[in-house]
Amino acid sequence: MITLQKSIETYIRAKDGNRPHLIAQAFAADAELTMKINTRDIAFPPAVKGAKAISDVLVSEFAVRYENVYTFCIGEKPRTETTFACDWLVCMSEKETGSARAGFGRYEWTADDTGRVRALRITIEEMMSLPQETAEPILQWAQDLPYPWCPRDRLAEGAPEIDAIARIRAALA
Repeated sequence: MITLQKSIETYIRAKDGNRPHLIAQAFAADAELTMKINTRDIAFPPAVKGAKAISDVLVSEFAVRYENVYTFCIGEKPRTETTFACDWLVCMSEKETGSARAGFGRYEWTADDTGRVRALRITIEEMMSLPQETAEPILQWAQDLPYPWCPRDRLAEGAPEIDAIARIRAALA
């Protein structure tokens, strides 16, 4: 049986691993994505309709620019709910420059009766572009965190001493 938790995990595996074919397993064919972006450091369309279009925006087009992507849902996993909200953290690098990227925001998920995502609202609070030399310590930290579900209290473990990461951790505390 598909659950919202499984659909969320499949979405993260699709996005982080550049596997667009997995989106159809996680999202209803007519799913809707809305995005609220509170930063100027990344751009996405405000709304997308349909699993294929969502796959194009959040997986295929995303993978053209970014690699080494680690997306974390912060806090507890959903149980049997059909709606679920959680904070998220992402760490990655830019393909073209090797610069690090780190950001955070909020996911708001709604599943249909099959457990697939019917609606997803992504809020991006901050998305920082950081110097290339920060990529290795940031990605090492991300690699060592529980994935994709990260308890809030584990964010401090092994965190690099980089001001931007300290700000993100404080915002997610």
